[in-house]
Amino acid sequence: MAAHNSCISFFMIIFLIFMINSCSSASVSDPICQPMFPPSAVPIDQSDIDMLQFALNLEHLEADFFLFGALGFGLDEVAPELAMGGPPPIGARKANLDILTASIINEFGYEEVGHLRAVKTIVGGFPRPLIDLSAGNFAKVFNDAFGYPLVPPFDPYRDSISFMLASYVIPYVGLVAYVGTNPNINGYVSKRLLAGLLGVEAGQDAVIRTYLYERANLTVLPYGKTVVEFTDKISSLRNRLANCGIKDEGIVVPPSLGAENKTWTDILSADYNSISYSRTPVEILRIIYGTGNECKPGGFFPLGGNGTIARSYLQVP
Repeated sequence: MAAHNSCISFFMIIFLIFMINSCSSASVSDPICQPMFPPSAVPIDQSDIDMLQFALNLEHLEADFFLFGALGFGLDEVAPELAMGGPPPIGARKANLDILTASIINEFGYEEVGHLRAVKTIVGGFPRPLIDLSAGNFAKVFNDAFGYPLVPPFDPYRDSISFMLASYVIPYVGLVAYVGTNPNINGYVSKRLLAGLLGVEAGQDAVIRTYLYERANLTVLPYGKTVVEFTDKISSLRNRLANCGIKDEGIVVPPSLGAENKTWTDILSADYNSISYSRTPVEILRIIYGTGNECKPGGFFPLGGNGTIARSYLQVP
């Protein structure tokens, strides 16, 4: 019996050594580690390029907002080559953040740098557009959301809750833009890029919404309004500007808008079947311009977005 057990142990050791050697010899270039594509598939279809480059407007907006908020400086210091000579953002500055919030926003900022590098490396890009990240511009966004001027004017850089409420304004727009772009992308490299961007944007939005949900009933001083009320107003504003129905919801909703019409929590904004909403480039421009008009720049992009898609609407009388 002892000899039998020794024999089994010997062969188990040989098997384990074989498996370890097999796994260690595999590399990222090994065919078993790579996805398989149909022989007729193309890496990047020409029609993909403009749609993926359109995303750079949102990625630039997020990158400088998060970097400045956490670090007090932006893309021009972190990765100046990605700005491609575009003008520095207006009014961006370091926010007064607690340790937890600063850590979250710091990570978000560097993630956006990676997004910019990935898009510009794979499909090319354009210089950073002029972006208004001033407290005054955010104040206007929140005034429009509430329908009257907040006193004192809303300042995203004032404290952690203010910055996270301002952050609520941004990544979700990218998320629904990527969902809307997805059906129109053809190349397998393009699809992989878009899916990767969407995954992280969705994660960022989920973190922001969860952070705010944990503080749902917190009164935002000095306005006397709760975090729930702020998110509801911002979501309603984006729906109103885009002018294409409900594709945006606050962190607390009536059950008729909740998952399976059974929840009033809305940590993840989605439709009746809990599928992410989608938006077209036209809807996105209406929101980020703050004008409700894809042909009329303003808001975060005083001179309009860059790239073929955004610039094409600026040429419309």
